[in-house]
Amino acid sequence: MGGPWPDSPAPSRRTPRAISSWTTPASPATPAARSLPRRSAAARTTAPSSRQPATAEERRAALLALVACPVAAIGSRSKDGVAEAARAFPLPFAPGVLRCGYAAESSFGAASWLLLRPEGNVLVDSPRYAAPLLARLRALGGVRTMFLTHRDDVADHARWREALGCERVLHARDVSGRTREVERRLEGDAPIPLGAGLLAIPVPGHTAGSCALLADATYLFTGDHLWGDAGGRLGASASVCWWDWDAQRASIARLAQHRFEWVLPGHGRPWRAPSADAAVEAVRALAGALQGRGAPSGSVS
Repeated sequence: MGGPWPDSPAPSRRTPRAISSWTTPASPATPAARSLPRRSAAARTTAPSSRQPATAEERRAALLALVACPVAAIGSRSKDGVAEAARAFPLPFAPGVLRCGYAAESSFGAASWLLLRPEGNVLVDSPRYAAPLLARLRALGGVRTMFLTHRDDVADHARWREALGCERVLHARDVSGRTREVERRLEGDAPIPLGAGLLAIPVPGHTAGSCALLADATYLFTGDHLWGDAGGRLGASASVCWWDWDAQRASIARLAQHRFEWVLPGHGRPWRAPSADAAVEAVRALAGALQGRGAPSGSVS
């Protein structure tokens, strides 16, 4: 199940493989890696990378990558700083938005996000369950809602529900055996208010029940629907659409009805527009390019 996902912004992709004792040509955050065989113990003990951290900042970044990596593909001869890195997540990303790290192999290395809200914090998609992250989430006020953008990136949702008592939200069309006990099932294709400043936007395409979450007309959490690429462009691709590409193109076009500045995906890079108007224009341009060419993929600046 390969596909042209853009480079992931997760620490394991963003930082040099500075303390790596094993390397791979494909990131676990890409669908190309979904078809890779599990790595043997021998594969995980190959020679370390020749590029080692040169500064304290580089070492910290590499340690964060070690913690975030979903398949334990990064190692260190020294344990110095590992415990501190484990306690560092979630990391501040933007005002009121944090990145959870702790990517899960079962979610193909997808990013998860934490929204700090006066009414109760929101976890967008499920990170890998880990005690240090649980402690930090509790210290930040716990989690009231876990918004699952689609069926692929649910990871350890049940363990988080048990630990935090959060209400899980998922569109009914994406409920499966793994998620049949979610507390709230969204229905239909119309946007659904979830609370002050929060709007669930069904975006069927990648999966039948894919949904985006819009926060404060600023942050659009898109799951696997829409993403930024390494060139700073907004993109989407049929090669990683598992349900209906025509429906996904139509869903992208409908996003132009909403105002936001950030696209924060599960896979791919975060994308930011200079303004909400610019974001609308970028979405319209992408939708037009995809519809006009009948294109299997596309991206626009």
